[in-house]
Amino acid sequence: MIEETRTFVVSPPRSAVVDYLKDFAHAAQWDPGTVSCVRSSPGDVQVGTTWRNVSKFRGKETELTYRLEELAEDRLVFVGENDTVHSTDTMTFADTGGSGTEVTYHAQIAFKGLAKLATPFLKSEFDKLGDQTQEQLTRVLNSPRA
Repeated sequence: MIEETRTFVVSPPRSAVVDYLKDFAHAAQWDPGTVSCVRSSPGDVQVGTTWRNVSKFRGKETELTYRLEELAEDRLVFVGENDTVHSTDTMTFADTGGSGTEVTYHAQIAFKGLAKLATPFLKSEFDKLGDQTQEQLTRVLNSPRA
């Protein structure tokens, strides 16, 4: 299993950050690996909502179905899966004492079947992707349109 954790501070208040990030369709804006992400279940975003996510990694596109597993004022958990990977993205949020929000993003990626054999060789690429995600997510959350 590969795990990546990044903690950073953004200027919007926690409620605005959670409200934006709970819709995983926004991953197309803040995740450099996401090509597209479209909600596949109707209604308001709530626990159980699903998205079809197409990501590109190492030049290859893959599709995962993501599900919102937990939705709280200080925590979001998304689980994505396909035949070769199981991904859990946990985001926690804390007030900074001012108007900003501390965001901790923890990703766990577990490959299945023969893909497991590649895990040790992919760690450095996921480290780089984690850095890029932190940079892009920080920029998007600090922008007025988020």
